[in-house]
Amino acid sequence: MTFKRPYSAGLAALAVGLLAATAAYAEPTVNKGDNAWLMTSTVLVLLMTIPGLALFYGGLVRSKNMLSVLAQIFYTVCIVIILYALYGYSLAFTGGSDFIGGFSKAFLAGVTIDTKAATFSVDANVSELVYFCFQMTFAAITPALIVGAFAERMKFAAVALFVPLWVTLIYFPMAHMVWYWPGPDVITDAVKALAAAGDEAAKTAAQAKLDEINADAGYIFKKGALDFAGGTVVHINAGIAGLVGAILIGKRTGYGKDLMAPHSLTMTMIGASLLWVGWFGFNAGSNLEASGGAALAMTNTFIATAAAALAWMFAEWIIKGHPSLLGALSGAIAGLVAVTPAAGFSGPMGAIVLGLVAGVVCLFFCTVIKNSLGYDDSLDVFGIHGVGGIVGALATGILVNPALGGTGVYDYVAGKVGDYVLVAQMTAQIWGVATTLVWSGIGSAILFKVVDVIVGLRATVEVEREGLDITEHTERAYNM
Repeated sequence: MTFKRPYSAGLAALAVGLLAATAAYAEPTVNKGDNAWLMTSTVLVLLMTIPGLALFYGGLVRSKNMLSVLAQIFYTVCIVIILYALYGYSLAFTGGSDFIGGFSKAFLAGVTIDTKAATFSVDANVSELVYFCFQMTFAAITPALIVGAFAERMKFAAVALFVPLWVTLIYFPMAHMVWYWPGPDVITDAVKALAAAGDEAAKTAAQAKLDEINADAGYIFKKGALDFAGGTVVHINAGIAGLVGAILIGKRTGYGKDLMAPHSLTMTMIGASLLWVGWFGFNAGSNLEASGGAALAMTNTFIATAAAALAWMFAEWIIKGHPSLLGALSGAIAGLVAVTPAAGFSGPMGAIVLGLVAGVVCLFFCTVIKNSLGYDDSLDVFGIHGVGGIVGALATGILVNPALGGTGVYDYVAGKVGDYVLVAQMTAQIWGVATTLVWSGIGSAILFKVVDVIVGLRATVEVEREGLDITEHTERAYNM
């Protein structure tokens, strides 16, 4: 005999309903693969700075100043890490205003092994501590880049004071303006709530909530400017600060008269190579997920860099009659800088074009423009990072076009890639570049003046001639 259980269908329906409800209100999950990739990327970005940038810059100065450059960069990394943990992360990545966050996460309050940070996909979070560490390495390398502009003549005490002031008042606000937003999960939930609203009052309330969420973002982000991995936040920001510093501090003693050739292009080659390797963490890591977007950023980081290195080298070969290793290395860095804002938006063929353009333009600025204006940017921080960042930021507005192989810009409210409008996107990119130049340029000038009043910026002529290694640190890079 077969017994029918009429309640079984009801239980099944109840179970399905409970599962659906649980899914609807479930917390976003942490993807272990994304977490692992972001941890790896974080270490790669640290590798870019120490030892990568330190060796790249160190090899370019004279041997009597090698150790001073290493000390300045290592100090910068250490002090920024501490400041970022105390208040920098909170100021950059919490809500507050269009220009700066608040102190709700100061001293890493509420940031635990269980808290999560959004990526660019719904329900694909990473551990917040991993995201904190990743962004911290960006904060550390940016002021370290500036060191190259006034290498061989700025006192260590001035660097020690300038770096914490600059990262607090210039970098943290810039990171907030460009990168802070509520994330896809919050926006998508608000869109779903609006779609589910049953009456006019509910729709009005839901729309108001969505508008409030969209308004909780940085100033440049809301302008629509695209910066995948730091063209404005890192490179233009550091580049214009370096130019201002080089001008205010003045030329090195003997500049234009004494030979100031790099003391070790071997070390510069090692440093540049480490920078290229680490830059995969910088660019592909900025996708935050181990997905096709990271693969695209990785591809572009390979080919734009190679194109720029070749462009600089061959252009120099044509102009000067010989190719140089330093030219190829400088071109590679220019390509890395230029592709940074475009890495996750441009197609590979667009990245090749971008690299070729960046190599030639940066060479022009590091030679013709620099010589014409007569400023002493010791290691071409502005010519490579500032100019390369501007080229990359503006080109991103063009190369993101799907018709040119770009990804387009995803609209989380519409749930699809939005329509591309050249004028609107380029206007947004110009806003991003101009805001960075003004904010960092004026702010850095003020900070250099403040530091000059307190401890003095410039080493004495005697100290410069003897070298900063022995006079500032009582050590030598080499004892032979």
